[in-house]
Amino acid sequence: MKTLLELIRIFAILAILGMGGGLILAGFYSNSPDTEPYRWLGGVAVLMLIFVLYRNKLQFSGWHQGTGRDKLRRPITTLLVGTSVLLIISPFVLVVFSS
Repeated sequence: MKTLLELIRIFAILAILGMGGGLILAGFYSNSPDTEPYRWLGGVAVLMLIFVLYRNKLQFSGWHQGTGRDKLRRPITTLLVGTSVLLIISPFVLVVFSS
């Protein structure tokens, strides 16, 4: 039962934070209509950031108390967050190079 509750919690976190991050990025990307074909890169970045947040903070406050609940190592966290930032910026860069 606790596993089911944790899965529901994960889907709720994905839905709420995913929609929030998507709306914020949609505001940034709407300033330039040329970024429309590359908006999906921002969506991938939001999912990566949610993954890092869950693995480093949110998994320790849930119902699941099983084994294997370790934080991501610092180099992995840095790599994922850096890649997410690059993915968020990349639609603007790709528009410049595709023109």
